[in-house]
Amino acid sequence: METFKISNKVREKSMMALSVYNVGRQQCTPGYKWGPGVRDHFLIHFITGGKGTYTVGDMRRPLSAGDVFIIFPGMEISYEADQDDPWSYEWVGFNGSDARALLNASDFTPERLVMEKIDFGDRLHRSLCDVYDSYGSEFYNTVAMTGHLYGLLALLAEKAETVDPVRDRDAEIIRRAIAFIDSRYSYTISIEDVAHFVGVSRSTLFRMFIRYLEISPKEYLERYRIRKASALLRTTDLTIGSIAASVGYDNGLYFSKAFRKMTGQSPTECRLEARRMGGDDARPAQGTEESAAGGNNNSGVEET
Repeated sequence: METFKISNKVREKSMMALSVYNVGRQQCTPGYKWGPGVRDHFLIHFITGGKGTYTVGDMRRPLSAGDVFIIFPGMEISYEADQDDPWSYEWVGFNGSDARALLNASDFTPERLVMEKIDFGDRLHRSLCDVYDSYGSEFYNTVAMTGHLYGLLALLAEKAETVDPVRDRDAEIIRRAIAFIDSRYSYTISIEDVAHFVGVSRSTLFRMFIRYLEISPKEYLERYRIRKASALLRTTDLTIGSIAASVGYDNGLYFSKAFRKMTGQSPTECRLEARRMGGDDARPAQGTEESAAGGNNNSGVEET
């Protein structure tokens, strides 16, 4: 039996609503083990052959070909190939602000981490292959991988057997809130505006976001704006002040501070890094934090 491991890790991922962190396939050696340990992202494994064991806390599950298991961020786990018939599997690791909301539509939960002998294995295999085959270093590769990942998660939602009316209602409210943010983020909207649009109180919306997305609505909105700003910095020649205004910040200095806090670098550094990675060092980077400053003190997002 020939053993192999092919793991493709994605570098540019932190500012995407849904990001592929890694994708790969492996034929394990007898007794190959990962863990105990934790991941900082979601990880779905589809077992294509052989046998192994997945352990989470007191749960120890023997698994084999046709089974799927998921790892949630921060959950201490281990998994080990059988000594006599070691498993082979394909996987995709991912995270982002949309990840948990999308998984809420599937049968996977922190309490249900395994699906055995799924009847849509061929379709899941093709979805994983699509993500794998789209891997590359260019921006369009990242977009293609994310597109195929959305398709994979849509498949899991399509095949969900568990219907929870409360969770389904809450997921619809969150979906509508996210759609409102997507269409209005460039304006100085407040979280009250979002809550009013979906028909719940601000405190109810806060609890829903924390429960299902593990971030507050305010943080989601800020991340969304910074993500859009990052894309504009990397793909346009707009000044930083214009980009700040385009994503809902009236105060350019506040935008620069928020951008650095969220990404670890200034808008100018982000743009210069993109130029270096693109081999376009000679291209001028228009706009600086200083030129972005100005306007009134309205940051485009509420402070409390």
